[in-house]
Amino acid sequence: VQLVESGGGSVQAGGSLRLSCATVTYGRYVMGWFRQVPGKEREEVAVMDSDGSTRYADAVKGRFTISKDNVKKTLYLQMNSLKPEDTAMYYCAAVSPENYDENGSGAWASGYWGQGTQVTVS
Repeated sequence: VQLVESGGGSVQAGGSLRLSCATVTYGRYVMGWFRQVPGKEREEVAVMDSDGSTRYADAVKGRFTISKDNVKKTLYLQMNSLKPEDTAMYYCAAVSPENYDENGSGAWASGYWGQGTQVTVS
């Protein structure tokens, strides 16, 4: 499974960005967006289950929206009202529903990951 993120950049506080994650996936996957700041643990930002249900980290609820286009095989993260604390490297990831059902958040360690896209909010 190949995942390629794009859409990161520098933006002022209060601005918006939309991240994209192009996939070459076949079958159903649980997809997620994560972020990481150097020296800190990776943080789960938003997850979309294989049935389309979504959940968000408390820090981004009401500001970020995860979505996907099945025709384009692309996962998106719309980020509005950005804050300086949103600055991080953002990654998309995919795991099989079976792995996720069995291992929960631990499944991501054995999932598929993109190379990341940097978001900087000043």
